Amino acid sequence: MSPSAWSPVSLAVLCAGVGYGRPTRLLADRIAESVYRALTASGARVEVEVLELGRLAADLAQRSTRGHASLDLREAIAAVAAADGLVVATPVVAASPSEVFESFFAVLDDDVLSGVPALLAVTSGSRWQPPDIEQVMRGRLTCLHAEPVPTLVVAGPADWEESPSGDTTRLREHIDQAAAELAAAMSSDQW
Repeated sequence: MSPSAWSPVSLAVLCAGVGYGRPTRLLADRIAESVYRALTASGARVEVEVLELGRLAADLAQRSTRGHASLDLREAIAAVAAADGLVVATPVVAASPSEVFESFFAVLDDDVLSGVPALLAVTSGSRWQPPDIEQVMRGRLTCLHAEPVPTLVVAGPADWEESPSGDTTRLREHIDQAAAELAAAMSSDQW
């Protein structure tokens, strides 16, 4: 049976940035496109759902103080729980992932991401990530039993500018490498 005969694979894209058109959303979208291309090239049917975690900030605060999850938050959690793979993109704020990143993963049950492959990405003020950011992000997801792929995608301001130094090419290559790793992990779980 060919992969296309099976049910679609689902990719949840979690963007923990602020607003549309910002670098974190732009990075998340580019990664999602690359993962989509990699999966469809192997014959898979793919469903992509983008979740703007910033829109859930008030819901997450209410959940942590009152224990009540809004319908929007419950739907976001359900989308993540049903996903065959995750893209998780966050800006680096004071050498840490964004607060909404931390808040969202704090409300998930311990086993909800068990075995789910995940691609991690950060945007920062430079192309070099703070030394512990990868460890913090990987730690958060592995505590939930997700399986992050080896390549962390890091984008700084120079990566969005066309220049002779080829920064956009470097970013595209890292995106494609990480996307291929995620697509391979998702495919091995499905086929």
